[in-house]
Amino acid sequence: QEFVRNAIWDAAIDLFAERGFDETTVDDIAEAAGVSQRTFFRYFDSKADLMGKGSADLAVALSQAIDACPTSYSLSDAMREAVLTVGKQAAAYPRLEKIIQIAAKYPAAKQAQASRTPEIETEVAQAYARRIKPARKGDLTAKIMAGLTTSLFEIALHTWLERSRGDVEETVDEVFKAA
Repeated sequence: QEFVRNAIWDAAIDLFAERGFDETTVDDIAEAAGVSQRTFFRYFDSKADLMGKGSADLAVALSQAIDACPTSYSLSDAMREAVLTVGKQAAAYPRLEKIIQIAAKYPAAKQAQASRTPEIETEVAQAYARRIKPARKGDLTAKIMAGLTTSLFEIALHTWLERSRGDVEETVDEVFKAA
């Protein structure tokens, strides 16, 4: 299942970069991925839903990175480690620059990504909430940490790309120092 989902995703990103987000149809994506339109819709509701896949993956990756931090880490240490870990994973992804360029060029693609922000922040907040003991009703700490984490991740990633890549860790350190 994940193999087919990834094949559709990869084909779509390549087509969006080549032809444009608005100009590419679901039929084009299905054909390029070697699947039927019906199979496409088994995995994604629309092109916009497909464009949001990267955001859903980000939520999982950040949450897992936070959960993997030693319990001795402060919340800010866990945030830095999560941004660095996921930043390194994103930097290694071959289609990263295409995805960012597509979102920058096509408002519908950017909106599709942005529509997933609450979902990302909710999942990341849950990871922080698991670290906060004892949990206090109405405490905003986990939500604030989630918002900061996703914002700093995005800033670090864009800064790293703008600077023609280089060392991800140096960029993350610079972003955290500035923050």
